Amino acid sequence: MATNSSPSSIFLLLSTVLCLVLIFGCSEKAEAYRFEEMTANLQQQSHVVSLSSLMPAEVCSSPAQGSKILSSQLRVAHKDGPCSPLKKEGKAKIPNLHQILIDDQARVKTIHSKISNKDLVDQDPVAPDEQQKKKRKARVADSAAKLPINSGQSLGTGNFVVTIGLGKPKQDFTVVFDTGSDLTWIQCQPCAGQCYSQQDPIFNPSASSTYSNISCNSATCAQLQSATGNIRPCSTTCIYQIVYGDNSYSVGYFATETLTLSSSDVFPKFEFGCGQNNQGLFGSADGLLGLGRDQISTVSQTSQKYGKRFSYCLPSTTSSTGFLAFGSQAGASSSAQYTPLLTDSNNPSFYFLTITGISVGGKSLSIAQSVFTTSGTIIDSGTVITRLPPAAYSALRSAFRQAMSKYPSASAYSILDTCYNLAGYSTISVPTIVLSFGGGTNLNVDQSGILVQASSTQYCLAFAGNSASTDVAILGNKQQQTFEVVYNVAGGKLGFGAQTCS
Repeated sequence: MATNSSPSSIFLLLSTVLCLVLIFGCSEKAEAYRFEEMTANLQQQSHVVSLSSLMPAEVCSSPAQGSKILSSQLRVAHKDGPCSPLKKEGKAKIPNLHQILIDDQARVKTIHSKISNKDLVDQDPVAPDEQQKKKRKARVADSAAKLPINSGQSLGTGNFVVTIGLGKPKQDFTVVFDTGSDLTWIQCQPCAGQCYSQQDPIFNPSASSTYSNISCNSATCAQLQSATGNIRPCSTTCIYQIVYGDNSYSVGYFATETLTLSSSDVFPKFEFGCGQNNQGLFGSADGLLGLGRDQISTVSQTSQKYGKRFSYCLPSTTSSTGFLAFGSQAGASSSAQYTPLLTDSNNPSFYFLTITGISVGGKSLSIAQSVFTTSGTIIDSGTVITRLPPAAYSALRSAFRQAMSKYPSASAYSILDTCYNLAGYSTISVPTIVLSFGGGTNLNVDQSGILVQASSTQYCLAFAGNSASTDVAILGNKQQQTFEVVYNVAGGKLGFGAQTCS
């Protein structure tokens, strides 16, 4: 005989079912929450990197969404990549990493030498003997005085190019831009000495209505460390000479001309070097745009309009593009974190920062602050691989190797001593690297700035250690990639805006 359930028993049964539902439901939600939290923490500690993203491509990719170049910005491209204006014909040929590191080390050596007030050599590479001096005198008028090698900003060339206009009527030139150099120069006809091969027509001063040589007895000429007027009484024209760490050089007339940076930004009587005798590792670039802090730099000469404010965003690969912006366009829409911009009275052209710490995989490294204060730090657009004080690099290397212990190691590659054989891998997990600066600013290095490809299977940590603890640390362009780096020189600060270009 069937028995009817009492109301109390039904209530008890429903209560039990509801409780079970709540328990399991809450448990599943808790598990989901813990999984999401764990994933977020994991993402803060590591990057999942597709190795194909670190390989150079032969075709220029379209800009990523949100990275459109404004009319007032200059398009930045790697000088040897497929997006470069220097690669209008044929496929891009990227120099191998070995040669890049050789050139990079030459630049770093020169920076260290300059900041420590040591000359690399004490002879003139352009005119090593009396016979060559006489030849150069015949080639370049008024250059009778021997010019010292430590004149000018002898740093070497950078890796990224922009297109500027010079002259009236305007002619476009593709130049390397460099925060470690002050003087802007291009190759000029008639190349009284010798000129290297460039893709664009060489600038012809006689075809411009606004070109004018600067007198060697003028105060303007006295701005040049290498001006002949500073060495001995001269006859007429101011001569400049600039020698780079890789023994590349440019010699010519210091002159004024109309500079055009955009359709609305035109600067008359811009002081620049009209190179008559130029040789070295400039590729096929037409010259150099100096973005240092000296009074002859582009930053200083355009200060009335731009207020000594500019920014750039370096792309993550040689097959993509970034931008160079001036004035109000620099960092206008960026949520950049800022750190104080310091000045060294002995080296006022360089941009100094203060590193306060480094973390790897979300863990702060035990590095004494004195390690960074002893060396000092500069940021440089032309140095590729970041250089750290020996003690700081040793701590970074140790932590990175521990985090990468599951991957087979490989032999050192040039200055890079932490390498891996990643044959058979398509993606890997690499620890995050965060550089901390004064003012509480953190630079969470993009994954493209952590590893560099040495060969089809070999990949290396894209950092290196200095030889001495007193050598200045250098934040290189590899670690600046994808960030908008904002130089507010007048405001005394420098900012990093994350994920601004591809």
